[in-house]
Amino acid sequence: MVQSKALTVDDYLADVPEERHAALARLRDLCRAELADFTEAMAYGMPTYERNGTAEVAFASQKQYISLYVLRSDLREAFADRLAGLDMGKGCLRFRRADQIDFDLVRDLLRATAAHPGTIC
Repeated sequence: MVQSKALTVDDYLADVPEERHAALARLRDLCRAELADFTEAMAYGMPTYERNGTAEVAFASQKQYISLYVLRSDLREAFADRLAGLDMGKGCLRFRRADQIDFDLVRDLLRATAAHPGTIC
């Protein structure tokens, strides 16, 4: 998917490939449940979750993978053992297939994000 022009997360999800829709909707549901005090928005063409105007979490359907952005370096260090072996960038996890997403890990990362502010990478 090229950078989305969607104005809302609902519109974004309506445009994603069918084979990714359920996984992306589940990511959204987890974000909304675990990041209750965050604001859901569209930024940089993807759904983001902001605290005090700063995006800390986002997800996207990219051309070759689904990405989950957890933009906190402290969490990357705290979860190093569980993140080992995953395809990662500086602030994102990449999943080539929807069935590769470890939703338990995602939930734990989101809960840790919500627990306290930290430094954005």
